[in-house]
Amino acid sequence: MIGRLRGTLAEKQPPHLLVEVNGVGYEVEVPLSALYRLPSLNEPVTLHTHLVVREDAHLLYGFCEKRERELFRELIRLNGVGPKLALALMSGLEVDELVRCVQAGDIKALTRVPGVGKKTAERLLVELKDRFKAWEDLPAITPLVLEADPGVAVTSAESDALSALVALGFKPQEASRAVAAVQEEGLSSEELIRRALRGMA
Repeated sequence: MIGRLRGTLAEKQPPHLLVEVNGVGYEVEVPLSALYRLPSLNEPVTLHTHLVVREDAHLLYGFCEKRERELFRELIRLNGVGPKLALALMSGLEVDELVRCVQAGDIKALTRVPGVGKKTAERLLVELKDRFKAWEDLPAITPLVLEADPGVAVTSAESDALSALVALGFKPQEASRAVAAVQEEGLSSEELIRRALRGMA
């Protein structure tokens, strides 16, 4: 099991990263919420990781905080919740938001996440309620720090944002409209994604 990577952030193509560790590049998929806390390219980065082994692939998922990785592990333990849906939930809702959503029985907030219908949301609320009791007293996730990549062109940022939203489960037309609605000159892909997700909520 690969539990942590510490290296250099070589590439950032939401929701995928390439982290170089001693000359080896690791492809890592992260929730979109984690993108806002990442350093700039070619800067040091540390990710807490979870390795999923399938017959056709070894997939590495990365998180800025251990608590995020623990949430991911809780989610994929649930029947019918795979890594893709778990990342979608964590991309649409911060850890504390998801915990509060479950505790309050907020089905509406869950169904805003792509791939989560009413029945799935109801099942998630039931199965997660007891699991999240132990989370109530844990410290909150570090506040988001938005960083723009000054060297990234607007067109590149827009393309990255579209790719990330489609990977999250939105239809290309929805993603395109959402990004166009919030596009401003000079915005990074991370900021575009954050604004687009808020606009679609």
